[in-house]
Amino acid sequence: MSQRIVVIQGHPDPSPERYCRALADAYASAAESAGHEVRRLDVAALGLPPLVSRADWQQDNLPPAVAEAQEAIEWAGHVVLVYPLWLGDVPAALKAFLEQVLRPGFAFTRKEDGSVGPSRLKGRSAHVIVTMGMPGVAYRVYFRAHSLKSLKRNILHFVGIRPVRTTLVGMVEAGDKRREEWLQRIAEAGRQGR
Repeated sequence: MSQRIVVIQGHPDPSPERYCRALADAYASAAESAGHEVRRLDVAALGLPPLVSRADWQQDNLPPAVAEAQEAIEWAGHVVLVYPLWLGDVPAALKAFLEQVLRPGFAFTRKEDGSVGPSRLKGRSAHVIVTMGMPGVAYRVYFRAHSLKSLKRNILHFVGIRPVRTTLVGMVEAGDKRREEWLQRIAEAGRQGR
């Protein structure tokens, strides 16, 4: 069954040589070849600034790039997020993107008393693909995948996106053969729309 998928390439460097870009392209191309509808968002190209106040976060007058990203996420049934692990976490530019896009009124509602109401992105699934220099098992076991757990629980689950599948692409500097194997695995996930 075909799906509507948005692939978010979260590496903040716009260089076309970035491995995250190759992984995002492999996923998207394979998904399109398999008959899925795909839209792409590139965090580096959007250049969204971080929010610095509550008023920024709650404003209704959104930059066009934010409105376009929201429309793509709302359109999709499956969200793919590809990014490098930087200092044990998501890059700041990706965090700024998530803060800008997943605002009240779009990703969740607020009740009259100001408390958080229902999530608005229920019914969507996600696949988070994280690249890193260390072995993926070291990040998962020794570091307990702390930032990935935070992304899943505090952001994606909070706005209603679940289930969330994760892929840790470790030791990205281990050579071309290993990198090509990962590209094939990610392409297969794209073909299957998962």
